[in-house]
Amino acid sequence: MPSIPYFEIHSFADPDLAFSGNPAGVCLMQAFPEDDVLKGIAASNNLSETAFLVPDGKEGWHLRWFTPAMEVDLCGHATLAAGAVVLEYDLGAQDIVRFETRSGRLEVRRDGTAFAMELPRIGYGAGKRDDATQSALGIESDPIEVLSVNRIHGAGYQMWVMSDQAAVKTAEPDHARLRALDTNIILTAPGETCDFVSRFFAPASGVDEDPVTGSAHCTLAPYWAEKLGKTRLSARQIGPRPGALEVEPKGERVTLYGHAPRYLEGRLWL
Repeated sequence: MPSIPYFEIHSFADPDLAFSGNPAGVCLMQAFPEDDVLKGIAASNNLSETAFLVPDGKEGWHLRWFTPAMEVDLCGHATLAAGAVVLEYDLGAQDIVRFETRSGRLEVRRDGTAFAMELPRIGYGAGKRDDATQSALGIESDPIEVLSVNRIHGAGYQMWVMSDQAAVKTAEPDHARLRALDTNIILTAPGETCDFVSRFFAPASGVDEDPVTGSAHCTLAPYWAEKLGKTRLSARQIGPRPGALEVEPKGERVTLYGHAPRYLEGRLWL
């Protein structure tokens, strides 16, 4: 196999904060190799997601996403990263790039000095608090609401809504116990300097804590838009590696706006 052009992009970076955002690997390929090769590359990169791009023979690209453990159905930050690479390196798209994915067609476009993309809305319904999850999350107070999120990434999801930002920031999860529960958790609350904050734990998908999660905001955006009565909201993910974005739910789609600076480029030699 020839060497593979490779980029690391920090999606949803805070432009005022160094070493922020969610690192995503982006591999440019002429054809997809066997899945074991894609899984091996993603595991070796050891980022929460690696995006693999193959030209579709027209004007767009086929896009697949892998965590270090598995292929997933949707990844927001790696899609933004892939779009930034295609647009910034003039790879056949000037202002908008289209991807064919397991979640249908996705698009990334320029938005001033940043980028915008539309992802499918991920719905939610009533959930139930349980002592085991609360203890594993390491939160000191009870949630004000627990929601069950539509299944994605091959795993069950919950969203735990806390009363304030401090409850999200100070959570000290036991990742081993969360892995044993086999569910992914969005932890969220109203923000102090933005509309809402969150953290995302994805042990069921092979990622203990994801820095800034596009797909989680496909649930967070419609939830907080309804709660706050706003159409476009500012958001921060406030885990050990923070990031920033804006979100705008529109029916069955959610538009995410954010920066995606380049951190590294080179080649992979297999």
